[in-house]
Formats: sequence, structure tokens, C-alpha cells
Amino acid sequence: MESKNRVIITVSLLLICGFLLTSLTSYYTSLSSLRARIDQNELPLTSDNIYSEIQRDLLRPLFISSLMASDTFVREWVIQGEQDSEQMTRYLKEIMTSYGTFTSFFVSENTRTYYHADGILKRIDADEERDNWYFRVRDMEQDYEINIDPDLANRDSMTIFINYQVKDYAGKFIGATGVGLTVSAVKQLIEKYQRNYNRTIYFVTPEGEIAMHSSGVPDHVDCLADLDGVNALENEILANQQSSLHYQKQGETYHLNTRYIPEFNWHLVVEQSETAATRQLRTTLAINIAICAAITLIVLLINNLTISRYQRRIEKMALTDKLTGARNRQAFDLLLEQAIKELQRQPMPLSIILFDLDNFKQINDNYGHLAGDTTLKEVVEITQQSLRHADMLCRWGGEEFLIVLKQCSVEDAHHSAEKIRLAIQAAAIQHRQDTIHITASFGVIQYRAGENCDTMLHRADQALYIAKQNGKNRCEQLD
Repeated sequence: MESKNRVIITVSLLLICGFLLTSLTSYYTSLSSLRARIDQNELPLTSDNIYSEIQRDLLRPLFISSLMASDTFVREWVIQGEQDSEQMTRYLKEIMTSYGTFTSFFVSENTRTYYHADGILKRIDADEERDNWYFRVRDMEQDYEINIDPDLANRDSMTIFINYQVKDYAGKFIGATGVGLTVSAVKQLIEKYQRNYNRTIYFVTPEGEIAMHSSGVPDHVDCLADLDGVNALENEILANQQSSLHYQKQGETYHLNTRYIPEFNWHLVVEQSETAATRQLRTTLAINIAICAAITLIVLLINNLTISRYQRRIEKMALTDKLTGARNRQAFDLLLEQAIKELQRQPMPLSIILFDLDNFKQINDNYGHLAGDTTLKEVVEITQQSLRHADMLCRWGGEEFLIVLKQCSVEDAHHSAEKIRLAIQAAAIQHRQDTIHITASFGVIQYRAGENCDTMLHRADQALYIAKQNGKNRCEQLD
């Protein structure tokens, strides 16, 4: 039994380890492949697509501002002294109407007049803080900037302005022009990107400030330094034109793809959690483990049944006489020893019958050994028919047999022996064309308190010897 359990435990461990190793190897290989696909394909492709849409949705105002800055009308009107302000107002109104911008403006360097589509808005004052943008645009090296400021002409609505330098034909700065888009409108575009690509999107200035973001970024977050996990990557994001990064937050892995957008002087950051992407992998792993458990149970059940059947077969082979099917001598020793132990705990009568076939050698000599084998098998079958279910028949030697009868007195055992003797005597055993008749001699004894197996067998052998001496084909008992 211990050997069987060891085999089952070993097979179980091998199956479980094999399935787990295979499943986990497959899971982590797929996870690694998924992460590589996110970093190398999905996020860069999303970033490219968003950049293309930005060019379509957000760079259009930049293009409009560029056209306004190089428009001959604007230059000539300024050079000629800004004589008719209505002309500029109509021009700016036409820009708003034609291109659907939220606002459009021109500020003259000569007069510091702020022209708007609705008319003259104000005079730019170097001492007024909200006019600092103009002097910043005038002094900057690049031709334009993108800036978020409140729009005075529209009740200080937060507006994304594309501020563009206007220069005369000699390259001298003569003013600033541009258009504006509401922050809410741009946010709607970013939200559209997030819905379309299922990614968190935000734009970062070279200083690390978050200029615009989708709903995936909390509103109170103003810069990269305030974003958990991302703050450790700030330098890498700002230092590279394009990069693929990842970080851990609350047990989840997030992937980032960043690219620099020179038209805005912003960094586009596209972020994706791998949780949703790996959900199917985890589900597959759970299914594989469940299948592993089911297969392991089935294999263990089959293995247990096979081992049990094989074990029973081995035990039967070890304890059964191959020729006759009766129990062998080894089985008899075990059974008799166990029976004696039971008697020591609970006394009851126990008897033994030892019988031997008379003149068996003559059958082998006259009819052959196969006839002898047939005779032995027939004798066992006849004997079994005369015994109780609890009685045990064993082949002791060549033609000798032992019977253990529990809860049976010597008198009852003698009666059973006589019944068997008469059945054997009356039998006509057929072997090919021959009919064989045979008799048997019986010795019967009953267990005595304190006896062991050898003593009982010795007394049974004495009783059988007496039966042989008294003429064979008879039963003798010793008290």
C-alpha cells in the first residue's frame, strides 16, 4: 500500500509540475510577446495615428495662423499705416467664418492696437501682466508659439492661441496675429482620441507641464512630477524625441510611448495599462490550470485503478496456485497465522484438514503429467463445492492440500472431510478419451490453546499418516 501511495504521489507531482511548468511558461512567453507588441507596435502605431489626427485637427489652426502672418493684405495694411480699422476687422471676421475658429486677432507693433473680429479690443500695455504674451512673441526666436491663456474677447474663456509673428518684406517685426481654439474643444478632440484608441493621452511642454490631457489624467495634476510612476520617467520623456517606457503603479504595469511634436513644441504621451490586454492571457492560464487539474484527476484515477488492479493481480499470483487456482503455501501461512491471532483475542474452534491424493504417481505414469494436472484441478473444484465460503483451501505440495475451517470443531471438520472424500471417490475425471478415478486420505485436527502453526501442521500430518497406514481413502482425526 505504501509503495502504491508513493507511486501515485510521484505521478501526481510529475503531472502537476509538468502542467504548471508548461502553462506558466506559455503564459509568461505570451506575456512577454504581448508587452513587446504593445511597446513596439500598438502604442507607436497609436501615437502615429494620433499625430496624424492632430495634424488634421490641431495643426490646421497653425496653418491658418501661418497664412495670416504671410498674408499680403495684412502686411500692406500695416505698412500703409493701418488707416481703416474696419478692413482688419472684416478680415479677421472672415477668417473666423471661413475656418471656424473660436477667435482671430492681430496686434500691431506700431500702434500696439489689439484688433479682433468684433473690432478694436484694447491697447497692449507693457506694464499689464496679461499682455506679457505679446512681448514674449515679439522677442522669441521661432516664428510662432502655442499658448493657453484666457481670451479677453470671450469672457476670459480658456483658449489655445496660436501666436504667429508678422514681419514686413525686410524681415522686421510689425505685429502678431493668430487664431484661437477653446480648451474645451481641444479636450473633446483628445477625448475622441482616447475613445477611439482606448489609451490615456496627454501633451507635455518641454518644462514638464501637462498642457492638455484626456480624462485618464486627474484634473488636479499639472505636471509630470505629480503623476505617480511617470514622475520617475520625466527626464527620459523630455530628453528623447521618441521613446517606449513602462512603470508600475498599484501592482499594474503601464506602457508609455512618447514622441515630440515640433509644431507644438510638445511631447505627446500615449499611455496604456496592460491589465485589459493580459486579461485574456490570465483567463487562458486559469483555464489551462483547470484543465490541468481535471486531467491530473482523471490520470490519477486511471492510474489508481490500474495500479490497484495490477496490485491485486500480483497479490493473486503471489498467493494463488497457478495450476489449480487454490491458494498456495505462502497464502496458507499468512491465513493460518492471522487466524491464530484472532483466536487469541476471541477463542473459538478452529480445525485443519490435510489430505493427500492416493497413488497419484500412478496417474502420471499411466496417463501422463497432463492427466495429473487435470486431476488436480478437478479435485480442487470438487473440494470447493463441499466447503463453506469462509473455509480456505490451499495446495500444500504436489498432491497435498490443506483446508482451514474457522468456527468449526474437529467433529464438524471430520464430517466435512468425509463429505469431500466421498465426492472425490465418486468422481469420474475425464482426460481426453480416458476416465480417471482417484481417492484421497484425510487427517483432521483442531487447534489447541497455545499451539503455533508448525505444531498444528505436525499433528495434521500425523493424522494423515495414520489414514495412509490404515489403508488410505479414509479420514482420521487427532484430538
